Amino acid sequence: MAFTLNKIQLIGNLGQDAEVRVTTNQYTITTFSIATEYRYKNKDGEWISETTWHRITYYFSPSDFLRENLKKGSKVYVEGRMRSREYTDKDNIKKTAWEVIAEQIIPLSYRGRGPEEPSVEYSAGGASSAPPSAEVPPSDGDLPF
Repeated sequence: MAFTLNKIQLIGNLGQDAEVRVTTNQYTITTFSIATEYRYKNKDGEWISETTWHRITYYFSPSDFLRENLKKGSKVYVEGRMRSREYTDKDNIKKTAWEVIAEQIIPLSYRGRGPEEPSVEYSAGGASSAPPSAEVPPSDGDLPF
């Protein structure tokens, strides 16, 4: 089989608080939607804004940190893969839904996060410290000169 790639990276704002539920088989599923925006100038020089909504599904147990920070309006980075699935609606019409299966979630709007607290990222393997380059740079008052 030839090499293929199914990878998506998004930064957007949550449209509502994330919903966490546990299935009868004790699997934890977190779902939420984020909006991304694409802006461009039309032929008349006017700015046009297009909003796209993305449905996100995360199949790993979220921490309390994610539960507290995946709130309506907050900014989040999501990395994962696209998946389509077919279903039949209530009128017996066959439809296709697209969703992002999240493999990594990084809240970018932290509630109560101070500049001295490290950034944390969540992935299928759990929490890990972000690389040093992701830390908040020192303010002018912190420089020794």
